[in-house]
Amino acid sequence: QVQLVESGGGLVQPGGSLRLSCVVSGSIISIYVMGWYRQAPGNERELVASITSGGRLNYADSVKGRFTISRDNAKNTAYLQMNSLKPEDTAVCYCHARIWTAAYPYRDYWGQGTQVTVSS
Repeated sequence: QVQLVESGGGLVQPGGSLRLSCVVSGSIISIYVMGWYRQAPGNERELVASITSGGRLNYADSVKGRFTISRDNAKNTAYLQMNSLKPEDTAVCYCHARIWTAAYPYRDYWGQGTQVTVSS
């Protein structure tokens, strides 16, 4: 069974950094894309960054130049390096992956979420 587990969230002061990790486990044939989404209080969930199997990157305008998404295919892991954090980055961050398994040619999976709080 496919599972996504995030880690690395926490409390940080404005201007600080955090590094999120997302590990995918299960009987996986291929991971087409991995990404990070976030949902701030009172807001809808939004895409923060994504990376395809071919290495194509996509970032929300609000995080360009500050956040970097990367992956380690051998470990089925994605990372989100977050620098120059702002209070408006405060949100629950969710890892997402679109995955090919024996049961499904593609299906979306989500992690449980990790809290990122930026506050002085």
